[in-house]
Amino acid sequence: MGGRHIAPNLFALSVWGFVTGVAMVNYGLAAWQAVLISFLVYAGSLQLTVAPLMALNAPLWVVFFAAMIVNLRFIIFGASLYPYFRHFSVLRRMVAGYFLTDVGFVLFMNRFRAQRPGRIGMYYGYYMSASVLLWLVWQVSTVLGIYVGSYIPGSWSLEYAGVFTLLAIVIPMVRTHPMLVTVVAAGAASWVGQQLPFRLGLFMAIVVGVVAGVLAEKYGKQGRKTKKGGAK
Repeated sequence: MGGRHIAPNLFALSVWGFVTGVAMVNYGLAAWQAVLISFLVYAGSLQLTVAPLMALNAPLWVVFFAAMIVNLRFIIFGASLYPYFRHFSVLRRMVAGYFLTDVGFVLFMNRFRAQRPGRIGMYYGYYMSASVLLWLVWQVSTVLGIYVGSYIPGSWSLEYAGVFTLLAIVIPMVRTHPMLVTVVAAGAASWVGQQLPFRLGLFMAIVVGVVAGVLAEKYGKQGRKTKKGGAK
């Protein structure tokens, strides 16, 4: 699995999970509600989105709409993973979908950038073993945060610690020009759209980041071909 690569991500994920647990309690959710959300939903950004809405007794359609917007990126993740898992049953793919996370997706795609014949079982085995490990770390740290959170003042604003842990995960993975363009474009779009309702700024950041990354990859290849042609 590559312990030296996954270990820093496990540490960052544990911090993020703990912060999420603390935040849900500080938003006013009961401990049992926060634990139930953590196990049923299993999505940190979504948990931090719906927790304050639930605490404010927001209409159900608002909660679902905000959750959908925040998790739209998983449509892209799932579509990217489909070619690797298309040979498996719908049930096994649904199980894989439950365990799908940002960290797990990045780890998998960094390990298997190109598909190769005869490695179908390896793809699923690696994905599930890494994902289950990430799930265990997340749940343990989140539950710990939930039950410790009542003793931590909300004025500490631990949500920022969660943001920094995510940055610690993302930044080391920016190794190519298209990836850099994607991160910068998504970050800029997120900042511009932060005042939009229902976390639409996050959705805008996803779309802008994907489009920018695809264009950077496309024109980068064209530029390399042009240089090679000129060299001849």
